[in-house]
Amino acid sequence: MTQAYTQETGQLGDAPGRSGSRIGRLLDRFRDDRGIWRRGLVLAAIAILLALVMIFHADIPNRVGNFGSLLETFLPWLGLALPVLLVLGLVRRSASAVLALVLPVAVWLNLFGGLMFSDKSGSGGELTVVTHNVNAENADPTGTAEDVAGSGADVVALEELTGEAVPAYERALAGTYRYHTVQGTVGLWSKYPLSGTKPVDIKLGWTRALRTTVATPRGEVGVYVAHLPSVRVKFNAGFTAGQRDASAEALGQAISRERLRKVILLGDLNGTMNDRALAPVTAQMRSAQGAAGDGFGFSWPASFPMARIDQIMVRGVDPVAAWALPKTGSDHLPLAASVDY
Repeated sequence: MTQAYTQETGQLGDAPGRSGSRIGRLLDRFRDDRGIWRRGLVLAAIAILLALVMIFHADIPNRVGNFGSLLETFLPWLGLALPVLLVLGLVRRSASAVLALVLPVAVWLNLFGGLMFSDKSGSGGELTVVTHNVNAENADPTGTAEDVAGSGADVVALEELTGEAVPAYERALAGTYRYHTVQGTVGLWSKYPLSGTKPVDIKLGWTRALRTTVATPRGEVGVYVAHLPSVRVKFNAGFTAGQRDASAEALGQAISRERLRKVILLGDLNGTMNDRALAPVTAQMRSAQGAAGDGFGFSWPASFPMARIDQIMVRGVDPVAAWALPKTGSDHLPLAASVDY
C-alpha cells in the first residue's frame, strides 16, 4: 500500500496544503477560525468612532463645557489609542477590529503625519524671533532672560511679566537688546528700533497685549505680543474658555486692521492651532511651526510638553525654521522661529 504524508514526503504528517512554517501555521489557524470576523466588533466600532471624531472635530459643539475646544487642544494625543486598539484586536484575534483601524490611522496621518514624521525646517533666515511665557512665579528671572538672550534672537517677546520682575529682565537683556517696551504684563526686546508702540485692547480691563513696529534692515515689521486669558478644566463647568475666546476675537480684529503688510504675532494664546476658538487669529495668519517646524513643537507644560499653546504666527513673511528652546525657570518652553521677509 502506498504510504502518504510520511517522513519521506517531508510533510511530517501534516494534512495536504498546510504550510510547515510557523507563520504559515498561524495563517492557517486564522483561515480556519470562523469567528475571526465576528469577534471584536465593539473594537471595530470604537476605531470607526475615533476616526469620525478626528474627521469632524470642528463640528463637535462647544455648548456644553466647551468640549470641542478641549478636544482640539489635545487632538494629536488621540493617536495613542491606535496602538492600544491594535493590540486588543490581535489579542482578540479579530480581523474586523484590525481592519477597521486602517481608517483612524489614515485620518491621523493626514492630520498630523506631516508634523510627526517630517522636518520642514531650513537653515538661515533673515530675522529670528522668540516668544516665552516666563511665568509670574519664576524664581530665576535673570537666568531665564540670559537663556533667552543666548538663543541669538533679534526680537524677544516675554509674557506674564510682573512689576517686581521687570527690572531683572531689563538688566539681563540690556546688553543684547538696545530697544524694548513693556506694556502691562507683556514686553518686547529688540536689536532694532521700535516705534508706534501701543497696548492692544483684548477686552480684559488690563493690558496683556501690545503692538509695535520693528524697523529691521529690510523694512518695517508689525509685531504683536499677546497673552490671552488662561483656560481651566473644571469638573462642574468643563473647559472654561469664554474669556479667552472673547480676547481672541478682539486680537483678531486688531490684527485685521494692521496697516503693515509684514506682521508677526508672538505670545501665549492658551490654545492650539486646531482650536476653533482661535479662528479670528489663525484664519488670517500662518503658524511658523506648521510651515517650517520640526515635530509638534509642544511648549506646555515644560516638564512634559503636551500642547503648543504658545504661538509664533506670521503674515507677509516666510517661515524658514521653527523650534522649541531648552527649559528655563518657567512652566512653558520658549519657542523660536526664523523668517525671510
